[in-house]
Amino acid sequence: MGDRTLVMAVVNITPDSFSDGGLYFDSQKAVAHALRLLDEGADLLDLGAESTRPGSHAGEPGTAAVSAEEEQERLLPVIEAVLKARPKTIISVDTYKSATARAAIEAGAEIVNDVSGLVWDSQMASVCAELACGVVLMHSRGRPGEWSEQPALDRESALMLVRDGLISSLRTAGEAGVAFERIVLDPGYGFGKRFDENYALLALQWELLALGRPLLAGVSRKSFLAKTLERLRNDADLKVSKESREIASIAAQVAAILKGASIVRVHKVKEAVEAAAIADEVLAAE
Repeated sequence: MGDRTLVMAVVNITPDSFSDGGLYFDSQKAVAHALRLLDEGADLLDLGAESTRPGSHAGEPGTAAVSAEEEQERLLPVIEAVLKARPKTIISVDTYKSATARAAIEAGAEIVNDVSGLVWDSQMASVCAELACGVVLMHSRGRPGEWSEQPALDRESALMLVRDGLISSLRTAGEAGVAFERIVLDPGYGFGKRFDENYALLALQWELLALGRPLLAGVSRKSFLAKTLERLRNDADLKVSKESREIASIAAQVAAILKGASIVRVHKVKEAVEAAAIADEVLAAE
């Protein structure tokens, strides 16, 4: 990292993800989609097999959330098939379960992307340390089922909450033996943050670089972008088109790069690669 912004492409192997649930639930379709994203210029793939959409039961013990066994049944065939077709592909696995992390890394993935920042599974930190894999520590303000109940935050409080949460995750990782240089931090846009709080966090994102690790930003197709477009049209009942949501995603992605992100997590790769190239030129000219 450092020469240019890296593009992480999302592959949701789920029936119910917010933006594209069900489109690539079939493993063959997921593999074909992953290979297309690589052809469009993705630097790495982020494969997930459980939705963490608002209101889901992700991270809640004893609920109907996807089990580790089912998650692995969805993930592992896709990991293996992608690596068979493209052996040099860098794969990240989007999971908060240590058992799935272990199985995915053993199948050839290289990065664990934990949306809970090592919070929801007490074994995750030690497993990541043992596997010596890359780790993305994301900040989530509680579990998805709790997000709608979180009290509002002002501009400075939003940043402080995320910063303190990421510091705690870094401490957990370090105490377990995860090498500091293997860690990337993610502010967790949309994960327990209300509409305006995401913009405050994006505007101040660069301050998180003081934690000493590169930043990953996942703003693609987030609901706070759609709400801005609804305000623009002055009609909350007007459905925002997919095209408009993609344009908004690109705008937010460029802002994230200019505010210090080294990696952007996206759904549409070709457009993201082109936008990142422009943002990188701006930064190089400073």
